[in-house]
Amino acid sequence: MTDVDNAKLKKIRALLDMAEGEGLSPEAAENYRLKAYELMAKYGIEQALLDAAKPGSDKPADRIINLDNPWSMEKVRLMNGLAQAMGCELIHLGRSEAGGRKVHVFGHESDLQRMDILFTSLLLQMFRELARTPVPPYDTPRAFRRSWIMGFADKVSVRVGEAERRARNEAAEMTADGRSTALVLADRKALVRRAFEDAYPRRRNGGRTTMRGRGYGAGAAAGARADIGGARVGSSARGAIAR
Repeated sequence: MTDVDNAKLKKIRALLDMAEGEGLSPEAAENYRLKAYELMAKYGIEQALLDAAKPGSDKPADRIINLDNPWSMEKVRLMNGLAQAMGCELIHLGRSEAGGRKVHVFGHESDLQRMDILFTSLLLQMFRELARTPVPPYDTPRAFRRSWIMGFADKVSVRVGEAERRARNEAAEMTADGRSTALVLADRKALVRRAFEDAYPRRRNGGRTTMRGRGYGAGAAAGARADIGGARVGSSARGAIAR
């Protein structure tokens, strides 16, 4: 990582620290968080354009990740939503040796890095909010919490996808070979998709997810409030998909 990269990540961290300041209004905190994510999305585009100018600087990669219990299957749902929003591909491989779930994620190095930061941050936020949410008397605790997590994961994934699209639409740079930013990103996505399909040519689509609990709406509301600017970049917390 270059000094320029470190400076940008430091700025993102500073914005997130400001968003967590005591006495800050919710509106001001959200503005800081949105700015932090805007910078993170632009960072992803910059890395894509750099790789277009200097092929090989941001290589396609893949990770096999074990997601621990509890709620390992719901963690798969969250990670898959983020992967799709951030130009990556994911396949669920079933149970891990430890009893959780195992997934295989494909993407460019910078996109996997961004997804790692965001997934780790969102897990912390998700479980903190879930612990604060009382289970209503008309639901069982497990059914309510499972549906709550699913609502959170779906809402956050939609928000991240919207932010990524805004960043792409606002980028008007052209590469040396005359390709637009949109075309560069489409080419990157196609490269990742090809690697994914080569590795799993006979994959099956997942079945329809069912749920009995009625916490989906409350979880989605929490997902709408979640900070999608990522974790405190450079913190000592170990990322979920780091090597």
